[in-house]
Amino acid sequence: MKQILIVEDDKSISELQKDYLEMSGYGVTCAFTGTEGLELIQSQPFDLVILDLMLPGKDGFEILRSIAETKEIPVLVVSAKDEELQKIKALNLGADDYITKPFGMGELVARVNSHLKTYEKFKNKKEERNLLKVRGLTVDEQDRRVFVKDDEVVLKQKEFDLLLFLMKNPNRVYDKETLFERVWGYDAISDASTVTVHIARIREKIEDNPSRPQYIETVWGAGYRFKI
Repeated sequence: MKQILIVEDDKSISELQKDYLEMSGYGVTCAFTGTEGLELIQSQPFDLVILDLMLPGKDGFEILRSIAETKEIPVLVVSAKDEELQKIKALNLGADDYITKPFGMGELVARVNSHLKTYEKFKNKKEERNLLKVRGLTVDEQDRRVFVKDDEVVLKQKEFDLLLFLMKNPNRVYDKETLFERVWGYDAISDASTVTVHIARIREKIEDNPSRPQYIETVWGAGYRFKI
């Protein structure tokens, strides 16, 4: 069940929003001050925040700044303020949407549904794009981290680049010269023989038995390939 936090100082509005969202299948938590809302955001996992701007304690703008720095969740601002500058400020601080009071509860639920679907697609695509997984070996392309059976191993820059290139081009045989050009570039001061050294170092770090590698194979007389 998706969890939603409502940060709204008007309890009658908050309860109405809560009722409609719960009828739509969401779990809902309510906070009635900005300070309480920010504490909940920092201590509990939520899938979406519905945020009023004018709040006792910390205002909605402060909460938006904090979320932008520490969290990655959609925020739907609801406010009686209809000024364009307020909307621009909220959106620039990271709000995903802005609804001006008064509004219909059906519209609120529809917007919540839409933002959660969009965020879920984005999250899935991000995970698919950044993580390469093959038989216990995981490479996080974005953060440049490598894990073998959940244990992190540390690769140097070119070791990581070489492994990543081979993983993204599996089952193809590349000779040393091609690998050198693709990973080091034409202007590198070393030569293709460094590929052999780097392959050996990578195997030492990711293979159970480097002399009988299961990931990076040597194709004698031809080069190397990443086996999947």
